[in-house]
Amino acid sequence: MLLTIVSGLTLCFLILPILVIVPLSFNDSRYLALPFVGFTWRWYEDFFSSPTWREALINSLTIALATMILSTVLGTAAAIGLANSKVKGRKIIETLLLAPLIAPAVIVGVGIYFVFSLLDLTQTTFGLVLAHTALAAPFVVVTVGAAMTALDRRLLWAAASLGAKPGHAFRKITLPIIAPGIASGALFAFTTSLDEIVVTLFLAGPGQRTLPREMFSAARDTITPTLAAAATTMIVFSTVLLVISLIVRGRADGRRQKI
Repeated sequence: MLLTIVSGLTLCFLILPILVIVPLSFNDSRYLALPFVGFTWRWYEDFFSSPTWREALINSLTIALATMILSTVLGTAAAIGLANSKVKGRKIIETLLLAPLIAPAVIVGVGIYFVFSLLDLTQTTFGLVLAHTALAAPFVVVTVGAAMTALDRRLLWAAASLGAKPGHAFRKITLPIIAPGIASGALFAFTTSLDEIVVTLFLAGPGQRTLPREMFSAARDTITPTLAAAATTMIVFSTVLLVISLIVRGRADGRRQKI
């Protein structure tokens, strides 16, 4: 009983600051404050009709999509390679790959900034995609690596004994088994890129104004309910992706139980 109460209070402490933003985005008040005056859609109209906010949203979605694709490919390849116990220095490689998850975001941002400055990749969309990929790929490595534990290598040996080439065995055996992990990793990568702000502040130029960066700038200048509408939009995106991830994982677990 005590554990349930403590868990509930902890959950409320974590979730309430997020949920408070949602009703504020519908409040018919010129200021981002309570009490609730009346219901209105005008802050969402301001958000989606504003060229600045709309461009920031499109930039964020474009960068997040490119990051998701690149992170999924690289992270999946890395996870499959690390699943081989014969790889030399596997533990060191795993530590280096997962370092962006452990190191403070500011340190990662400063490091990427100095490296990208030498390569002329600052203030470019391509540079932002690469930086977001460095932050998002570890999530793919983790999820695909976990999915690889469900792969029975005797299936691959049996396929090889029957004359199947490695590429054919990968498409028919490995890929279907680890597909849920790949899908979950891709969604995590998309969400990570969509929400990233610290590295973006170091690297982005005037033409790479992402939604989190625009929200940060708006919070410094004038706090209006339009900012709450932008935040709620991001909450909806993240929630939808989380639900999709849970559905994919649930279906995968159901298939494993049937097998």
